[in-house]
Order: sequence, then structure tokens, then C-alpha cells
Amino acid sequence: MILRSYVLVNIDNIGRRFLKGIEYTFNIIFMVYVAIREGFKDNAHSFRSIFSVVSAQIYFTGFQALPLVSLLAVASGALVIVQSTSQLSLLGGSNMMGPLLIAVIIRELGPLMTSLIVVARSGTAVATELGNMKVNRETEALESMGINPMSYVVFPRLIGGIISVITLAFYFNFIALLGGFAVTQFFQDVPFHHFVSSLAQAFTIDDFWVFLIKNTFSGAIIFTISSYQGLQVSKSPHEVPQVTTQAVVDSILYVIGFNIIVTLLFYLNKLVRLGVF
Repeated sequence: MILRSYVLVNIDNIGRRFLKGIEYTFNIIFMVYVAIREGFKDNAHSFRSIFSVVSAQIYFTGFQALPLVSLLAVASGALVIVQSTSQLSLLGGSNMMGPLLIAVIIRELGPLMTSLIVVARSGTAVATELGNMKVNRETEALESMGINPMSYVVFPRLIGGIISVITLAFYFNFIALLGGFAVTQFFQDVPFHHFVSSLAQAFTIDDFWVFLIKNTFSGAIIFTISSYQGLQVSKSPHEVPQVTTQAVVDSILYVIGFNIIVTLLFYLNKLVRLGVF
């Protein structure tokens, strides 16, 4: 009897968490819709003011993150290329280097590493900034002036964040492949024309769409969740670090989950094309 009650309680808790997760996901999706709608609909502020916020977000999220992204990209690219070339040469499969690098760096490592860097730098900053705005009642001041915070606060950060994530991911992939190849030359002699041609032959339009989808939605996820959590602050400054931590945790979970889903759908589509299903 006790065991049965324990099982029922656990099932009830799992169900509650599952429903809360669905509600939270719906709120995030709805916030994206409202921010985009109000961003194009609200005429209480000029395009120049929106553009200035977008530019500032791109500068902080994208440009200022270049040194860190460069370092991680070179290190990641070098490790992947050195390991792949050494192992494939032993197995006699050097012609598989291109598809392997496309799969590991372009499709998986680049989008995920870029998103984690953006979460650590910009996700925390956005959640903290918006939380302090709520504490200082700046959002109420905007509303009193007839300006919707969703259009002036959330929308520019969402657009700037998406642009920054896509650009940073492209830069990460480029530096990882080129920098990794340069580092590899100290250990193994790989002809540059063979390296480039193998990548060009392995890259397909599907890889481009996977790259674009992953980074676009990852950017939207990070900045929407960070904005949502920041705006959950009521009046106490002590809530700001709490919502910032929650924004980081939720962003990482949602980004990783979304990347896994896209990858599974990508390979499932490949299997369908091959006639396996």
C-alpha cells in the first residue's frame, strides 16, 4: 500500500512537471509572437531607436565575443581535425575526412558551442538587465509614455541576438576549419587543396538548412527565455540573480534539446530518402 502511494505520488509529480514544461514552452513561443507583432505594429518610437538597440545588442553579443569564439574555434577545430585525420589515415579512409568534418563541426559543434557562449555572455546580461529594469520600474515608465516594452525592449534584443548567433556560428565554423587545418600542419602534412575539395564535395544544401535552422532558433530561444525570465522579476533586487540563473539553465536545456531534435529529424530524413523506412 505504501509502495503504491509512493508510485502514484511520483507519477503525479512527473505529470505536474510535464504540464509546467508545456505551459512554459507555450509562454516562450507566445512571447516571440507578441514581440515580433508589437515590434512591427508599435509606432510610439522611431525606427532609429529600435536600430540603435539592435546594433548595441549585435555589438555586445557578436563583435565583443569574437576573441573567445576564435580561441574555442581554433582549439575545437584542431582537436577534431587532428583526431579525424590520424584515425582515418590508419583505417585508409582519408576520403571520409570531408563528410566527418561537416557532420561534426558544421552541423553539430559550431551551433552548439556558439549557443553556449552566447548563453554565458549575453543571456545572463539580458536577463540581468531586464530584471533591473523591472526593479527600477523602467518598464512601467515606458508603458506610461505609450511605449510597449515588448516592442522596445524584447524585440530589438531578439532580432539582434538571432543575427549575432548566426554570424558567430558562421565565424566559428570558418575559424575552426581554417585554424584547425593550420594547427594540424604541425603534426600531419595534409594538402590544402585536398582538404578544401573534400569539404566542398561533402557539403550539401541540407547542411546549409540545418545550420540556418539550428542557429536561428537557438538565438530566438536564448534571447526569448532570457527576456522572459528577466521580466518575471517583481520588485525585489534579490530576484535578479535567481531569474538570471534560471534563464541560463532553461536556455541550455532548450537549446540542447532543440539541436538534438533537428539532428534526429535530419538523419531520419536521410533514412527515408535511402528507402530504409
